Amino acid sequence: MSVSTAGIQLQRGSEAVRQLVELLSSMRFAIALLTIISIASVIGTVILQNEDINSYINQFGPFWYRVFEVMGLYTVFSAWWFALMLAFLVLSTTLCVLRTSPKMLADIRQFKENIREQSLKAFPLRAQAVLAEGSEAAAQRIGQTLLASGWKVRLQSRETPTGKGWMVAAKAGAWNKLGYILTHSAIVVICAGALLDGRLMVQMQTLFLGKTVFEGGGLISEVPDEHRLSDWNPSFRGSILVTEGAVTGTAILPQPGGVLLQELPFRIELLDFIVEYHANGQPKLFASEILIHDLYTGEVIPKRVMVNHPAYHRGVTIFQASYDDGGSLVRLRGLAMGDGAAPFDISGRIGQSTTLTRGGETFTLEFTDFNLYNVENFTNTPGAMAAQAGGGGFNLGNEIQRRLGSAHRTVGEFDLRNVGPSVTYKLRDAAGQAREFHNFMLPVELDGQRVFVLGVRETQAEDFRYLRIPVDDQDQVDGFLRLRAALADPAMRSEAVRRYVAEAAAGQRPELQQALTMSAQRALDLFAGQDPEIANLPQRDMPVLAGLQAVSAFMEVNVPEAERERAGDVLLRILNGGLFELYQLSREQAGLAPAPRNERTAAFMTQSVLSLSDSFFYPAPLTFMMSDFEQVEASVFQVARAPGRNIVYFGCLLLTLGMIAMLYVRERRVWVWLAPKPDGDGVDATMAMSSNRKISDNDRDFVLLRQHLLLQPPKANA
Repeated sequence: MSVSTAGIQLQRGSEAVRQLVELLSSMRFAIALLTIISIASVIGTVILQNEDINSYINQFGPFWYRVFEVMGLYTVFSAWWFALMLAFLVLSTTLCVLRTSPKMLADIRQFKENIREQSLKAFPLRAQAVLAEGSEAAAQRIGQTLLASGWKVRLQSRETPTGKGWMVAAKAGAWNKLGYILTHSAIVVICAGALLDGRLMVQMQTLFLGKTVFEGGGLISEVPDEHRLSDWNPSFRGSILVTEGAVTGTAILPQPGGVLLQELPFRIELLDFIVEYHANGQPKLFASEILIHDLYTGEVIPKRVMVNHPAYHRGVTIFQASYDDGGSLVRLRGLAMGDGAAPFDISGRIGQSTTLTRGGETFTLEFTDFNLYNVENFTNTPGAMAAQAGGGGFNLGNEIQRRLGSAHRTVGEFDLRNVGPSVTYKLRDAAGQAREFHNFMLPVELDGQRVFVLGVRETQAEDFRYLRIPVDDQDQVDGFLRLRAALADPAMRSEAVRRYVAEAAAGQRPELQQALTMSAQRALDLFAGQDPEIANLPQRDMPVLAGLQAVSAFMEVNVPEAERERAGDVLLRILNGGLFELYQLSREQAGLAPAPRNERTAAFMTQSVLSLSDSFFYPAPLTFMMSDFEQVEASVFQVARAPGRNIVYFGCLLLTLGMIAMLYVRERRVWVWLAPKPDGDGVDATMAMSSNRKISDNDRDFVLLRQHLLLQPPKANA
């Protein structure tokens, strides 16, 4: 290769580098990057980040879940492409600042006193006058006037054919250009701080130090060292769960596909987790009393961590993020939903499981969660809605009034109540299929009736569906369960029918008693789901046909449509009467006195009919009611080492100063050229003014300057 060829190639390479630098430092490139970063930030705000995989699949479907996963939309702010765009934005803005700052700084220092007279005459804001004083004296007077008004002034003398002329150059607000430098530098500083506090340091360790993401399960102490980050890690953000009385020093860092474990330079011991509540059960304070065990000095430091009041140690910030159950002991009472089997007691700790055998089937009972307080909004219950309506329907005046008043008022008034402890468990069959149940320990008053509430859902993506069970005269669930077991017994149904007919048709003709007996028996058998006719009724995709659904299906098939309303009223009265006798019979077998015929018993029977009808769709043969508990609490802390935080704060300060300089500081420059007249009688003065903004204040300022510098009245023409 000849020297000339190598020189040409070197020149071409230099030109390519120059063009690349110009592209990276161009305004269009930076704006394009900012636009893409803004769109990505919006996506990361709309799509919840670092959620469970199943929630994404349920929300978007399998196909789009996979597409969004490949694009990294579930971890936008820690995705490699987001970090790469931030890096390019830092590079682009840095090059832009390096290219333009020297020129701007030089322009700030310059007075531009070498401007020509002809150039001044081309300015939009210009004026000419004849001064009756010498050129040097006029220059000194004008300079002193400008200095007194806060301008920076420089005088320059020039030789002219008619004598020595003077140029007066003045400037004000020239450091407006610092706003550009500070603003762009702030972008660099903030992005650099964001990169430092992001996953960059963690990713560097996974790339160059052999650290890998842990995708399995088990105890934290059994996780190998290749999945652990040292306590010298300069930047991280993770969570740590500490149970009361336990000591923990390993945080969990969620990563795409798994987790990394972050060792802390100290251990956290939770002494007590404190929750304080308002009168309506709403929490008002979450706090953790902790001890910090320093691994390097051996110190034990007491700290209190509250929401919005973190603790600090060795550059690590400890936030109160949430709370959880720490393995509470719950004692449950197993109740049969239909066959009358005797109740039994079972206990376990949250997070553990036990095996049950019933009727040849094996179930696994998993204790998943315990809540001491459950605050529910009772505003939207039918009773509350009726009370709000006041029986008068829609009222415009009321609607307007509800929206007026003090700012703290809302459109809907909330009736918040604490309904007491609850337990959540899963019942898993031998095939591994599980349903989740959520049962409250205490009865809840709904629509004027005290009921136990039993929740169930098939998957965690669904909301719980609740079965209401009315309390008996002892405020327990036993009365309903006895009635449910009696309904499943054919002999007890027959006896209840006999007692009902004997009372309802006493003294009537035998054929009438026989007809009532057949109707009552048919109604109870249909309601119990054990009538032979059920096999011929439309199932309507229901897993079991019983309860009021079976009665409705029977009438649809056997009763003409015109007579269904009347026949339905009769059949329901017969059904209610038979169920009441069945309830009395169940109490008799339990050795209890007959239930009195009063309003409370009537309300119990009304809710029992609905609950019995719904109970046939309860998807488990057993339910578990909590009888006692021993709560163990745990705190969930977020631990973070964020050295970029102060860098970001400094960048925000630069951004604020830069915006103030750019928006509120106006750069102005004034020139006055003073040339002696040929006849030596006075001085020809030419004045011009420029500004970096075209606003009406410039015209006003120019008129005042012309009046004071050229000694012209305001009405003089420019």
